[in-house]
Amino acid sequence: MEMDSEIESGRKRRVNSKDDLIADVGSGSLGCCGWLIVILSGLFVFSLFPFTIWFCIKIVQEYERAVIFRLGRITDRKAKGPGIFFVLPCTDSFVKVDLRTVSFDIPPQEILTKDSVTVCVDGVVYFRVSDPISSVANVSNADFSTRLLAQTTLRNVLGTKNLAELLSDREGISHSMQVASLDEATDPWGIKVERVEIKDVKLPHQLQRAMAAEAEATREARAKVIAAEGEMNASRALKEASLVIAESPSGLQLRYLQTLTTIAAEKNSTIIFPLPMDVISHFMKK
Repeated sequence: MEMDSEIESGRKRRVNSKDDLIADVGSGSLGCCGWLIVILSGLFVFSLFPFTIWFCIKIVQEYERAVIFRLGRITDRKAKGPGIFFVLPCTDSFVKVDLRTVSFDIPPQEILTKDSVTVCVDGVVYFRVSDPISSVANVSNADFSTRLLAQTTLRNVLGTKNLAELLSDREGISHSMQVASLDEATDPWGIKVERVEIKDVKLPHQLQRAMAAEAEATREARAKVIAAEGEMNASRALKEASLVIAESPSGLQLRYLQTLTTIAAEKNSTIIFPLPMDVISHFMKK
């Protein structure tokens, strides 16, 4: 519940910061000198038409958007594109922003877990530009900044987990990195982190041998317990069988004959078969 409340409050803060940014974009005036330059540029384009049309028409692809700066100020609250748009020469410049999802590998990081175990962890991050204006105006290089932030976030998040949680709860750790850390931090930059995955966790060789020995000892102990339980069940069955045979003396003789039949079926040349004393005493009396 605390994690959900923190995430919700973070989302509210991000929405408020976005609203403030949108209010700031385009709110500043160009001033008298600025409008004079824009008018002169428009007259220049109109006077040399149609030659200047080739300098005014720009094209961006379906997966691109253009952020236009007029005399250093963003002209509109929404990026231009896709398709054709117009700019004024000498006063307008634009920056193309790619909206496609980008994936990159997080380099292997040496991390000390909560239970003081050193592991080497790497991962992969998928992100895209959700707000072209914020990605251009709020950060100098959104792609490079997101890569550096992913590395530090991986170290910080995994440093609060022990080894057992790291090996068993990768999905939960990836989700917490995406929602609570990366997505919240990159939202002012106009970046949407779509997915974070932990690729591999490399353990030291000594720790691997120790864990293998522990697992082998656990399996052997479990096998001994199972064997002991089998012996106990067999002894109980033998006890019940002895009670049944004790109630009927002829049943013991039938059991001897059945054992003799089983031994004779194995084609043995010599058979040593014990006889009960009560049977011998019966013939001696006669």
